[in-house]
Amino acid sequence: MIPVLFFVILITFVLMHQAPGGPWDREGRQLSPAVVNNLNIKYGLDKPLPTQFWLYVWGAAHFDFGDSLQSPGQHVSTLLLESWPYTMTLGAVTFVLLVPIGIGLGVIAAMRQNSIADYSAIGFATVTASTPNFVVGLFLIILLSLGLNRLTGGTFYLPTGGLPEPYNPFQLQLIMPVITLGALPTAFIARLTRSSTLETLRQDYVRTAWAKGLKPRLVVMRHVLKNSLIPVVTALGPTFAFLVTGSFIVETVFAIPGIGRSFVTSIESRDYTMILGTTLLYAGLIALMNLVVDVLYVFIDPRVRLT
Repeated sequence: MIPVLFFVILITFVLMHQAPGGPWDREGRQLSPAVVNNLNIKYGLDKPLPTQFWLYVWGAAHFDFGDSLQSPGQHVSTLLLESWPYTMTLGAVTFVLLVPIGIGLGVIAAMRQNSIADYSAIGFATVTASTPNFVVGLFLIILLSLGLNRLTGGTFYLPTGGLPEPYNPFQLQLIMPVITLGALPTAFIARLTRSSTLETLRQDYVRTAWAKGLKPRLVVMRHVLKNSLIPVVTALGPTFAFLVTGSFIVETVFAIPGIGRSFVTSIESRDYTMILGTTLLYAGLIALMNLVVDVLYVFIDPRVRLT
């Protein structure tokens, strides 16, 4: 994990400094050279790039991600912690819902291959995976907000935005963002589960279980589902990291002040420390979830051992 995070910082650092523009560029007005020079000295941007890089790595190793260049006096970690609760709530609720729905649709489609249930599940997954997030979000706003508002005469409708309460999953503001954010991952998990389950159903030990006359529920739960979950669990790790680090499109459509919006804003303004801090957070979550997935293999597949 340490080499992965190091090279993530290195690549991000090089790319953002190669991008045109700088953190002190202002649209419509330009700061004087003296002011720019003072700002560069204050934030250490006057030093050679290798020196800046190693200073940042040393600070990141001590959980010091520096001050935001566009929000003077505010630490990057503080800004991330302010946005994190909203993104975490949205991502966690979406993940908790998509796992049973995606796996359930995939198993049902595989167990009833070439049936109406199979065609319906695959059709739903294909349409959902082919529809962009912003289209899903706008469609839900038209249907569940404007449509319900007209249908009920303004007495009930789902809010299209507003500030959701952090760590409170039971609120109307989250219904449409959760559906929008979870549509694509749910379709992906459903299709992956179906293909993995079909492959498992063709194994000899499953045929032996059916031939022994075991109950279908026992065969599915003990032999089929458990052995077909390995590729699904592998995909769920990065999926969880993706969800809890935010989606700029979803957060923009529904006006959620999450990390995704902060990340894109920092790129537009060339806020170097904010870009590095957000990227490092995302990479750290990906690496952590991959580690969790590797450990879960031991409990899913008895042939796997930690060495």
